[in-house]
Amino acid sequence: MTIPRLVIAGTSSNVGKTTVMVGLVRALRARGLRVAVFKCGPDYLDPTYHVRAADAPCHNLDGWMMGREAVLSTFTRASQGADIALLEGVMGLFDGASPTSDEGSTAEIAKWLQAPVLLVCDAGGMARSLAALARGFSTFDAELQIAGLICNRIGSRGHLDLLRKATGGSPPVMGGLPKEAALAFADRHLGLHRADRATVPEDLFVAWGDRVSEWCDVEAIVALARAAPALPDIPALERIVGQGARCRIGLAFDEAFHFYYDDNLRRLESLGAELVRFSPLRDAHLPDVDGLYFGGGYPEVHAEVLSRNISMRHDVAAFAEAQGPIYGECGGLMYLSSGIRTVDGVLHAMVGLIPGEAEMRDRLQALGYVEVETQDATMFGPSGLRFRGHQFRYSDFRLPSDVECTYSVRRRRGGELFQEGYRQGNTLASYVHAHWASNPLLAQGFVQACAEHARRGQ
Repeated sequence: MTIPRLVIAGTSSNVGKTTVMVGLVRALRARGLRVAVFKCGPDYLDPTYHVRAADAPCHNLDGWMMGREAVLSTFTRASQGADIALLEGVMGLFDGASPTSDEGSTAEIAKWLQAPVLLVCDAGGMARSLAALARGFSTFDAELQIAGLICNRIGSRGHLDLLRKATGGSPPVMGGLPKEAALAFADRHLGLHRADRATVPEDLFVAWGDRVSEWCDVEAIVALARAAPALPDIPALERIVGQGARCRIGLAFDEAFHFYYDDNLRRLESLGAELVRFSPLRDAHLPDVDGLYFGGGYPEVHAEVLSRNISMRHDVAAFAEAQGPIYGECGGLMYLSSGIRTVDGVLHAMVGLIPGEAEMRDRLQALGYVEVETQDATMFGPSGLRFRGHQFRYSDFRLPSDVECTYSVRRRRGGELFQEGYRQGNTLASYVHAHWASNPLLAQGFVQACAEHARRGQ
């Protein structure tokens, strides 16, 4: 497969990768190019900006959670029909699951995809030091091609000229973006705000597209992407089992619940599931479905409204009582619990399927990769299933000691083991955001459980 491609990486977090990505996508679309967009790592929020910029789905690529074959397969499938593919990195270029290897890093993805790297740096207050920074990144890993630099938060065109002279064209400075606080994307405790039109005005996307067209050599950047070599043929995602398995899975999707890996959803669909979106915030009742999937998001921000929607909470509880399969992750766990206690100390009643209380804290409670092994049979399948995921949360969970924990979880960094994965009847919820590419049997088991529930109701 030949697809022009480029990785937009950073020297560190918060150097403006998403701004450059959004602006470049819009500049390319203004030239009539169809752009496929990707995000390295487990991020759920940056992809919402990519979707707005490209008017196309964004797909996560994570080396540690997915593995090489799944990364290449997802990239190949999602790039079909595009003129160019852009991948935004995670943290700094070499940051990932390990401080001593490129495992789980942007660099790992770039090497697997044989993709040139456009390195974004914060050049505010910098001149000749850029040359030292560029040389270090360019020579650190001989298998990686640092094809160009984008200098963010520059002071003027004169400043950009100084930076070009400093590097001497090796690697070349492909442009820069001026520091404009009025155009900055707003953030909050889990990262950027979700790029909903009501929250992030379209004017910001237009403005950054114009800035990239004005301040960067877009044609030269496209030439870098087109220089990427052909990739080997990788099998696309296929149906894994049972073409006859048919079910409808309700997907909670609104401002409170929107953290989903697109690859996970495509796996459910490839197995014969129809995904039916509904809103626990606004819908009075559940749709007619055979299973429920509550992803992560910001239920704590909308806790009062979620609590007031009593008819929806009753419907979810009744679905559980009828032994309908229910799966929740992080924010989904919080919604399925007895209640959410917000930082002001107020307890908001939730569905009550998991008899515990999610309490918001003012600082991060967990962050990082985890590996899970099921200790009992679940809706996913028999005990002993292993899969990988990620945690990023500001809440803690208080629960009675008699609640069954069916996950043994090991932190990737530090190796500590702890028990998690709360199960009551046919409801399973956890703080772990699982990526099912790490074990496709989970998607298979969930669809089968929902299909069996559908057959019981016939």
